[in-house]
Amino acid sequence: MSPSLSNAENIIEVRALCRKFAGTYALNNVSFDVHKGEILGFLGPNGAGKTTTMRIITGYLAPTRGTVTVAGMNVVMDSTETKKKIGYLPENVAIYPEMRVTEYLKFRGYLKGLSGKKLRQRVDMVISLCGLTECSQKIVGTLSKGLKQRVGLADSIIHDPEILILDEPTIGLDPNQIRQTRELIRNMAPLKTILLSTH
Repeated sequence: MSPSLSNAENIIEVRALCRKFAGTYALNNVSFDVHKGEILGFLGPNGAGKTTTMRIITGYLAPTRGTVTVAGMNVVMDSTETKKKIGYLPENVAIYPEMRVTEYLKFRGYLKGLSGKKLRQRVDMVISLCGLTECSQKIVGTLSKGLKQRVGLADSIIHDPEILILDEPTIGLDPNQIRQTRELIRNMAPLKTILLSTH
């Protein structure tokens, strides 16, 4: 950790996190901090507990023991408020294949509390930022895996969250798509706190 971050504000705090599935620990006593403006990578093989940790941080899975706070709020007790601060790209992006890209992002933005002019502005912004301009009117189901991943990333930032949690954001992509996705993440880094995983 660089000296400039040593006293930085912790935006995510994980303390003694444990999660059991059918009597077996997927996570056992995991603790770490993520500072505001930092990019933190989880590196480990499949089954190491990366996805489980991310699902707990995002509030989609409850811990067996331990605590997670996001921006000072407990993710179990303040689930609705913490989710507003997080953009989450799961390992397998679930999108509606029959919708057009713009239509899908408007729908997702509406579900995340946006409407009217602000919704239109955010859709235009994320389409541009994620390199989706040329395919914005295409049916999502007809897109390549790389472009679908970009749509998922655009969805994760549509509500302008402070924190991005990206679970295996380059999985299944070809080398060129991996480079493009990494560059996209790097471009967002100055504006977001990013937690990402890879094997």
